[in-house]
Amino acid sequence: MNTAALTRAAIAAAGAALLVGGLAACGTDTAGGKADGGRKTAGAETPGDAVKASYVKTAAAKFAAYEMTITPGSGKAEQLKGTKGWYPSSTGIDARGGGSDNQVMIGDVIYTHSDKPVDGKSWMKMNLNKDGKGRRRFNDDPADYLAVLLGQQKVTLVGTEQVEGGEARHFKGSLTNADLLAADESTKVMEAANRQYLHEALKEYLTLDVDLWIGKDGHPVRVESVQGTKDGTTKVSAKFSGYGTTAPVTAPPADQVADFDDVMKGIDDKLKGVDDTLKGVDDTLGQADRTLRDAGLGGLGGS
Repeated sequence: MNTAALTRAAIAAAGAALLVGGLAACGTDTAGGKADGGRKTAGAETPGDAVKASYVKTAAAKFAAYEMTITPGSGKAEQLKGTKGWYPSSTGIDARGGGSDNQVMIGDVIYTHSDKPVDGKSWMKMNLNKDGKGRRRFNDDPADYLAVLLGQQKVTLVGTEQVEGGEARHFKGSLTNADLLAADESTKVMEAANRQYLHEALKEYLTLDVDLWIGKDGHPVRVESVQGTKDGTTKVSAKFSGYGTTAPVTAPPADQVADFDDVMKGIDDKLKGVDDTLKGVDDTLGQADRTLRDAGLGGLGGS
């Protein structure tokens, strides 16, 4: 794999919902109303309301185009573009900039395209779920980012800004591991399986800082995040577009896919055959050497 999106899966993630803090009003909302003792004034929209509405709309869209820069603690940034999908999680990467996916991840299965076919097949498949236990990963898709902000009292509205050529509301949240794992009724807007999936994925996160911009159509258009784990800090900057119009991430045709495990088994079998052949040659040479020595000719190594 030659991209961070998939390696973070192999390398790299979606899934289930965050069980988080209360959906109490906090700060000033876009309609100008203010929270009052945990209640909102009539007609006012809290940051929690805005995030929840955007989540519902985004979850239904299923796919979006993305451009993303991932910067790990080493400081070596990697830029990716393609398609993100959620429920189930999927990622398509246009590694060569040709307008089509060259790497695809659907759930726990990764497909990589090669210009040098193996057994006449131009795609290689690798299943990361060999032990029967699905890997939990934060997919860095719009639904994931909205899900972690669902019900969080710490989410605030920074203001309205011009982003990606349009007006967008800027929301911000700085969350601890305890925030990410706390339960809240508002997260029940998510399906139970998705909520549990994301809950498991976020257990390894020590901190998660998110800046998210929601456009006039109710979808996230930009996200900046800083993700802290025991392994260090990763920064992700992403732009999203094409909700509802972006083509789904799909697996390549089965007849064009070679299975990584099968290929490796074939290589192992061939190597074992070579090893057996070399052992036979060695036995033959050993016998010849003994014959020469018995004849007083000094053997193959000379006298």
